[in-house]
Amino acid sequence: MNQGISLFFLMLFAFYYSPGAFAHAERIKDIASFEGVRENQLIGYGLVTGLAGTGDKGNATLQSIANMLLRMGVTVRPADIKAKNTAAVMVTATLPPFPRPGIKIDAVVATIGDAKNLQGGSLLLTPLKGPDGTVYAVAQGQVSTGGFSAGGGGTSVQKNHPTTGKVPQGVIIEKDPDFMFGAGGEIKLFLHKPDFTTASEITKKINEALSFEYASTLDPSTVRLKLPPEYHTRVVELITRIECLDVPVDLPARVVINERTGTVVIGDKVRISPVAIAHGSLTIEIKTEYQVSQPYPFAPKGSETVVVPQKDVTAKEQKASLAEVSGVSLGEIVRALNSLGVTPRDLISILQALKASGSLKAELEII
Repeated sequence: MNQGISLFFLMLFAFYYSPGAFAHAERIKDIASFEGVRENQLIGYGLVTGLAGTGDKGNATLQSIANMLLRMGVTVRPADIKAKNTAAVMVTATLPPFPRPGIKIDAVVATIGDAKNLQGGSLLLTPLKGPDGTVYAVAQGQVSTGGFSAGGGGTSVQKNHPTTGKVPQGVIIEKDPDFMFGAGGEIKLFLHKPDFTTASEITKKINEALSFEYASTLDPSTVRLKLPPEYHTRVVELITRIECLDVPVDLPARVVINERTGTVVIGDKVRISPVAIAHGSLTIEIKTEYQVSQPYPFAPKGSETVVVPQKDVTAKEQKASLAEVSGVSLGEIVRALNSLGVTPRDLISILQALKASGSLKAELEII
């Protein structure tokens, strides 16, 4: 009995302290996407009517109104149109993967003229085209701006951006892009972040799950999967099985710096070679004090109060001392950098100097 318990704890110890026990793993569906499973952008030119005098004043919008009326059998010259209740807008929408005719999605409208406000407007029927020039959807409906603009006489108030709005469920899909899933007896996976190691791990996990060499790595961003004979008519079932597989992800050593906000993000793979850092700061302080000189009682006529500015300039430089910084783990690096007691912006300068000296074993990315 004691021997069995000892063996159990020995196996438990070996599991938790094995080199791969704490490997970072992600599902395939979170790090890659299948060929054809993607969104597509649509765009169109339309008119928003029913505005309370906040529409466009340009001739281009008046010409658009005349063209629209002409298609409806009404002939009118643009010069005869006097309307400030219409605005020319660009209409955009995102076509989801595998869209079907009749599905409704949202549209975003934005003015392209000098319209001041789209509040209360209604988008007229607008064809939405893809990059190939084909009409895939049409948009129409009430515009919701989520803001307002009011005032006059030099006093006004505005919330959010009333020149941009959304038409909820205002787009009806009329045509889906031509794409046959699994054409040619194979499907491809595209990694969101290309990496040789991760692509090879995906190939290995898929082949282990299917018990055959169906997957192969084409490049750091592409894995090709040949359809097994039993899945030729069950492609969706095969994808469902594959996208739930856990794959160890090998993240590169990277330090991300945002100089605008002073944000520093250090990855788990980052290492710093032993190095000594001396960091001091120079502070210059300028003070101006105003002293008042008043005349004495019974002073001669013509005496007056005088304000005399007194300026004082001092410079202080902290003594710089060398501090040893090194680390083979994220915790050690954080403790070593915190021991310097510097601000985030000083830390950014130190990290850039470490990278220049070759001591920072990571990619330094500034955003």
